[in-house]
Amino acid sequence: MPKGGKKGGHKGRMRTYTSPEEIDAQMKAEKERKKQEQEQEELEEGGAAQNETAELKLPASGSDDSDDENSQRRRAGVEGLIEIENPNRMAQKSKKVTQIELDEPKQLSRREREEIEKQKAKERYMKMHLAGKTDQAKADLARLAIIRKQREDAAKKKEEEKKAKEAAAAAAASRGMNSLSLK
Repeated sequence: MPKGGKKGGHKGRMRTYTSPEEIDAQMKAEKERKKQEQEQEELEEGGAAQNETAELKLPASGSDDSDDENSQRRRAGVEGLIEIENPNRMAQKSKKVTQIELDEPKQLSRREREEIEKQKAKERYMKMHLAGKTDQAKADLARLAIIRKQREDAAKKKEEEKKAKEAAAAAAASRGMNSLSLK
């Protein structure tokens, strides 16, 4: 990437470009830094896991729920002294997959409900239209009937004209034969 902006930098300096070697070196340094951070996090998590196992080995105070213990540990300062009845402050308990009820029908949002209703209405209209029960279908069928009638009339007229031409040609041919036979 060029450094120095669109116009080449201050006071006519030339643009400088990063070489591929520099880019590779930067990428390697970034990967090494991330690897070190992950190792430090794993060490910290491992230490935290050892502390938790030590706490679990201690005799419990008669409570089997770890949520109560966690909530008591989290309270610090004045919060431990004052009992708060704020329902928004309660810790969210995550549900296990086995606890989730799949039998309940999913509640749809207003937009989803309206979209489904719109699709169903469109399907009903198309069924009615194909059956010829809608005003538009009736108008289309009437228009088609008029067009068919016009085409039939045009075909009859064409056929009559063709027969008339053939009859005229036959009459002219017979007159021509008669005039030749008279001579």
